[in-house]
Amino acid sequence: MTDQQKGMKRGLTRYGDEAFSLYLRKAFIKAMGYSDDALSRPVIGIANTYSDYNACHANVPKLVEAVKRGVMLAGGLPMEFPTISLHESFAFPTSMYFRNLMAMDTEEMIGALPMDACVLIGGCDKTVPAQLMAAASADLPAIQIVTGPMLSGTVGEQRVGACTDCRRFWGDYRGGRITEADINQIEGQLVPTAGTCGVMGTASTMACVTEALGMMLPGGATIPAVAADRLRHAEMAGARAMALAAEQLRPSQIMTPKSFENALRVLLAIGGSTNAIIHLTAMAGRLGIEVDLPAFDALGNDTPVLVDLKPNGQFYMDDLHRAGGMAPILRALKPLLHLDCLTVSGRTLGDEIEDMPAAFPQNVVHGLDDPIHVGGGIAFLRGNLAGDGAIIKQSACSPDLLVHQGPAMVFDSLEDLANRIDTPDLDVTKDSVLVLRNAGPKGAPGMPEAGYIPIPKKLATTGVKDMVRISDCRMSGTAFGSIVLHASPEAAIGGPLALVETGDQIRLDVPNRRLELLVDDDEIERRRAHWQPPHTVRADRGYKKLYMEQVNQAGEGVDFDFMTKRPYSAKTPLS
Repeated sequence: MTDQQKGMKRGLTRYGDEAFSLYLRKAFIKAMGYSDDALSRPVIGIANTYSDYNACHANVPKLVEAVKRGVMLAGGLPMEFPTISLHESFAFPTSMYFRNLMAMDTEEMIGALPMDACVLIGGCDKTVPAQLMAAASADLPAIQIVTGPMLSGTVGEQRVGACTDCRRFWGDYRGGRITEADINQIEGQLVPTAGTCGVMGTASTMACVTEALGMMLPGGATIPAVAADRLRHAEMAGARAMALAAEQLRPSQIMTPKSFENALRVLLAIGGSTNAIIHLTAMAGRLGIEVDLPAFDALGNDTPVLVDLKPNGQFYMDDLHRAGGMAPILRALKPLLHLDCLTVSGRTLGDEIEDMPAAFPQNVVHGLDDPIHVGGGIAFLRGNLAGDGAIIKQSACSPDLLVHQGPAMVFDSLEDLANRIDTPDLDVTKDSVLVLRNAGPKGAPGMPEAGYIPIPKKLATTGVKDMVRISDCRMSGTAFGSIVLHASPEAAIGGPLALVETGDQIRLDVPNRRLELLVDDDEIERRRAHWQPPHTVRADRGYKKLYMEQVNQAGEGVDFDFMTKRPYSAKTPLS
């Protein structure tokens, strides 16, 4: 890259006269007080995702200042720019509906603004995948930092953290075990500090897999949002961004089939969120890499769950950080990882593992010889009800429901579910299989986190806490239960769930990776011939129209077809 293509000279606005364009650019930017010396430096963009609606990102302003400090100490000019900010609880109809929009926003700003490298500040569930999708497509030197997890808190004598305990308390409230006054008091104590959910939910999962992928400096995944180390890590990222710009080390050189396999192994070992499969698939797709889900499932044969965190275990993210963060996880997985993968540090993953702090006694991260759960945290299911595939977080299932057969209770939509789930005459028992359909990428739309179908109130009040539940949508990474997700193709476009009727027998066999509708093939074909598409959201303009026309299915990452790089040039995992 020549000097004419660096810093403030990059991407000059087209007036037909480049000298005039640079002159005009400098004239306006000098109105903000910059000197010629400052404007001659390499420019590091900082994607600012602060929003008053986003408690997960409350510390972003301080992180921005720390990144700027790192850039300036390394001799560069930091320039922050705003992008879309997504919080899981403040996005209608669902944050997933806007992930691709945020990715496009971020990618276009990286390309439109003059910068030599970019520091991406994410945190809440969809922000990190959106930013890494953008980084993959823009392929400008980039480095990811996260806001970090919140600290755990207390309710009475109980230690709590969002949002696994949110669901536990809500289940107690629905079951009549606590009062409305109790739940109102608990509401004010579940989220004690700024930061992302303090369990191994989607945000924490994406932070951990991003470090494993190589797009984050070592140690950055688990630092609490309110810790001083979080700011020091941001400063280091700012300084490293300057080196990335000089070295021209690009995301496509870091996010490779091997590094995605490393990330997928870590996902299994941490008992991470099922949402990460969709996000990693979308990220890989931006680079022409196909995620092979049966091969991913096979990784579970020798990649057990090693991390004893909620919702799979007992501890919280601040415990994991005190236990060493990603260091003991990567150290335990070292025999299974591709150690030659390059990272944003400019060093290989193997080099980084070698230089990690020495091991010390702790009880949060186990070794391969003493796992929390054998067989991988997530299983990939096939069968006539799974279609192209469905997944289940087996590490969060009730052991007695891993193999189960029962009659279906079908809910045709989110509205149908809301209207009927608590009716006293709902014809269900604890052995029933709850089926929610038309809640996928197009059907809802936005593939909401509705897969954690509530236990019907008539059963919850008798003490039932888990049932087999099946849907074509997602669930929060903080949730738990015997829940089949991402059934693909979705029901709204004629997938297998569209053909289920209430009363049909369904068999789930997780050890053998099967999900079966126990109905004769002839009857299934008769139903298919008579199937009519459900009413979906009308979309005749704007982003909604773009989304409904272009979004693909779970197995493809729920990205837009035109953003996925096809034909695929590689597959992952390779093992």
